[in-house]
Amino acid sequence: MQGKVLSEPNATPSVYAGIDVCKEWLDVYVHPTGQSFRVANDGGGLRRLKRRLGDLAVRRAIMEATSKYHRAAQRSLHEAGLVVAVVNPLRARLFAEACGQLAKTDKIDARLLAEMGVALNPAETVPPSLAMEALQEMIGARNAACAERIALINRLATLKSPFLRAELNRRLKALHSHIVRLEAETGRRISADPALARRYTILISIPGIGPITAATLLAGLAEMGTLNAKQAAMLTGLAPVAHDSGPRQGRRAIRGGRKGVRNALYMAALSASRYNKDLAVFAARLRKAAKPEKVILVAVMRKLVVTANALVTQDRIWSQIAP
Repeated sequence: MQGKVLSEPNATPSVYAGIDVCKEWLDVYVHPTGQSFRVANDGGGLRRLKRRLGDLAVRRAIMEATSKYHRAAQRSLHEAGLVVAVVNPLRARLFAEACGQLAKTDKIDARLLAEMGVALNPAETVPPSLAMEALQEMIGARNAACAERIALINRLATLKSPFLRAELNRRLKALHSHIVRLEAETGRRISADPALARRYTILISIPGIGPITAATLLAGLAEMGTLNAKQAAMLTGLAPVAHDSGPRQGRRAIRGGRKGVRNALYMAALSASRYNKDLAVFAARLRKAAKPEKVILVAVMRKLVVTANALVTQDRIWSQIAP
């Protein structure tokens, strides 16, 4: 058209890499070039991976969260200047099924992760600091030890053999000492990091939140301070989710989110609904409105995490009268 300058189409499409992670190796698929290759999941393999992705001008790498096996690749690529998105494995699997892909192999998964990056452009996942990563491992170890202790206690209740009861009691005693040491080391690590120590001080200032809940929030909700109230509730699985269709208005219920954080907040809510004056009044109001006890506890949990996030954002401790 005369008098109008037409923009030229982008001749260089964005390049995405899907990386399927396992303990031994990394399977990589590059979109749109269609190249695929495999490297070892170790220092030498990561150096080779960075060279290959750099030569291909990859814009974004997408990988699944796989316990600890993706961490080295994520951190190495991030430090090399690449944007890395770590996605929920369930979300990746649902995307594959939505694409009609039922088969599952490492190569197929890598290709679908790249296609997921093109379609959804997931946000970058910045790796946690080394101090935060160490704290997360400590909290995970304590949770595992506590679960083991509960299992042993349950077994002990069903045993009649004096020998077996004595053996389990010895294991329980050793496990209790192990948990005490983990909690002491967790406190030491938090105190050694000024940023973590400040957040910890803010969290335990909230009536109802004790040392264990505060440490769990630090490790399990590292995004605190960068979220709004709705995001904090959604990440912890405490936001009621709509379930409507046509004229039917379904019952709202919580779902998803980070189970470990939610479990810690449940115990904190039991205390806060009695000893936190504001939340005790809030719980009493819901009880007067004939709300079920579980609904009241979830509402108190949501109030706790929203309050914690707001205080960390404002970098101030809790007070009865808001400034």
